[in-house]
Amino acid sequence: MRAVTVPFFISHQGCPHTCVFCDQRAISGSRGNLPDRQRIRAAIGSWQRSAAGRPLEVAFFGGSFTALPEQVQNELLAPVHPFLESGVVRSIRVSTRPDCLDGAVVRRLAGQGVAAIEVGVQSMDDAVLALSGRGHDAAASEAALRCIRGEGLAAGAQLMPGLPGDTPAGALRSLERVIAAGAAFVRLYPVVVLGGTELAQRYQAGEYRPLDREEGIALCKQLLHKAMRAGIDVIRIGLQAGDGLNSATVLAGCWHPALGQLVRSELYFDLLRQLTASLPHDAPFRVACHPSRLSDVIGQKRRNLDRLRPSGALIPVRPDDSLLAEEVMVEYLEQYFRGSIVTDLNYNISEV
Repeated sequence: MRAVTVPFFISHQGCPHTCVFCDQRAISGSRGNLPDRQRIRAAIGSWQRSAAGRPLEVAFFGGSFTALPEQVQNELLAPVHPFLESGVVRSIRVSTRPDCLDGAVVRRLAGQGVAAIEVGVQSMDDAVLALSGRGHDAAASEAALRCIRGEGLAAGAQLMPGLPGDTPAGALRSLERVIAAGAAFVRLYPVVVLGGTELAQRYQAGEYRPLDREEGIALCKQLLHKAMRAGIDVIRIGLQAGDGLNSATVLAGCWHPALGQLVRSELYFDLLRQLTASLPHDAPFRVACHPSRLSDVIGQKRRNLDRLRPSGALIPVRPDDSLLAEEVMVEYLEQYFRGSIVTDLNYNISEV
């Protein structure tokens, strides 16, 4: 049973750097103050009452958890322990910088119920990291991921395609390298230019151009496809739509409150276009998909269907639970064309 995440945002706490793209307070909508014991216990209790019996996972997001003083880390984890012992909380996850981890730190956290550590990798290109002011190199990220996995915890990698100096091919190589280093899951955060950051100054001065939404979606669909083929979970695409993200704070870049669905939907569109390519022009056909993927197959505001049939003719889409979540089937007369977004699509990264 999938756990319900109980999030605590500790924006920029512990982090020794301010990267050119960073404004964690805007990203999370949080001032970043560390929660005290009472607040942690109350939040877990509240989430427990609304979780309908599902287990909980406590997560500390935003800052660099392992860069906090060890005593502070212990104070944050201690209120969770009784809930771990009772089974209400199944596990804890934290996020941190790659240069703030070693075997001793990972073992200490594992002993306190931490089961997953997410690493802010952003890129595996040293030149991109330097231009972004990260303060570490790709080797540090690789070592951190291998260390986490070697200690038996789940390692996650956060990637930011579109940073200064990055390219689509470079973003793909970054994904390939974190997978090779042992990442069990990834988050894809195409760059968003936030007001008040150094990146905003570069953008306004004409020194940097981020991926726009369409470019970001085109790249992220290929990164998602690569991860799916490798059996790696992509647990988030795009920044969370929090109180701090709006038209005033987001100056440019690839952002949409439902970016993940837009990206996934493109995979299904590409597959449908491939499956219907041999049909006569304007031939009537139907589409079937797993019930959980109806909205992805149809697309937001029926975008996929409108592109498949510009004339506006109806394309019926029906749920079929005999299909896998990754599959669709096109029905034309007595013919059936079935395909999977994982195994039947191929992309050329140079096309982005």
